Amino acid sequence: MSGAAPAPGPGPDARPGDGAGAGPAGSDALARAALAAERALLGGEPSLSRREVATAAGVRLRDARALWRALGLPNVESSVPAFTQTDVDALAQVTRLVADVRLGEERALELARAIGRTMDRLASWQVQLLLEETGSADEVPARLQEVVEDLRPLLDYTWRRHLAHALDQLAADRLARDPAMTMQRTVGFADIVAFTSVARRVSETELGRLVHRFEVTAADVVARHGGRVITMVGDEVLFACAPGAAPAGIALDLAEAMDEDPDLPRVRVGLATGRVVARLGDLFGTPVNRASRLTAIARPGTVLLDGPTAHPLVGTPGLDLRPLRERELRGLGPVRPWLLRRSPAGAGTGSGADPEGAASPSDDEALWRLEGLGGP
Repeated sequence: MSGAAPAPGPGPDARPGDGAGAGPAGSDALARAALAAERALLGGEPSLSRREVATAAGVRLRDARALWRALGLPNVESSVPAFTQTDVDALAQVTRLVADVRLGEERALELARAIGRTMDRLASWQVQLLLEETGSADEVPARLQEVVEDLRPLLDYTWRRHLAHALDQLAADRLARDPAMTMQRTVGFADIVAFTSVARRVSETELGRLVHRFEVTAADVVARHGGRVITMVGDEVLFACAPGAAPAGIALDLAEAMDEDPDLPRVRVGLATGRVVARLGDLFGTPVNRASRLTAIARPGTVLLDGPTAHPLVGTPGLDLRPLRERELRGLGPVRPWLLRRSPAGAGTGSGADPEGAASPSDDEALWRLEGLGGP
């Protein structure tokens, strides 16, 4: 089916105020431009109903409707002429793909959901970026038509590159031998400190810029160390990486980048390591929850690690690891956090602790007071 939302667009008789123009005339102009762009994206004026598309593609209407919903596209009544020949071709192609690859119905719908979620987010970003670039909603439809064909080969190239990387990870993780689809990962959370109060102090435009800078900075830092952004929601980012020094580098660089930018609030970061379940691009499991809980108790600008993340790093040049007192983390029981910092130039790790995290009481209490984590 067509990747663009094929629901009937607003026509020239759209109600005043429906568009983003300054008044009825502006609204009508935007509606007409959007309708023209929609027809160009869909390959013509919609003239087929969903029932007709399903019949032409040789697919049951029920299956066509299930696929449509899995793709996350707007609901359209079966009799509404909202589709074109492009939709017929796409539905027939999906049917051939399922048959050739021998995907079951459930797996085919999961694949459709993954594509739908990705394309929905990408389309929203693209329209938003063009709006910010032009400063006028009236110009977006025409600009989108100008760039859409140039974007297609870039999308294909990027997709193939990510597929190649995913295959590398498959080989490294030996997922084919693990029916549970679990893998060993270090998971990290980074969130903006006091984001709610920040949001109340700034305008919506300023808030949008702040979130954008945070997202760009986080994505750049994670990619630089070979990690992967799992989710990014406004004031926080969830990332993952193979265990080792790379996740520590991501966490420290993130905290330092925010500290050094006068226009960005500070962040706090939590890292946890263990086996996680991979599902539709997301990760689930205890390490994800543990990283989130560690982030919640970290001080602004600091990085906290769990034991499995910290122990292999003890003695690593350039890193300073200090074990702290055990902390009861909600739903997880007692966990001993480790404080991660960079070592001063020419110094060792500075931990002076055994890998199990036994620190002297005086040092431990001083660190708790220093970092504001509170003692027992």
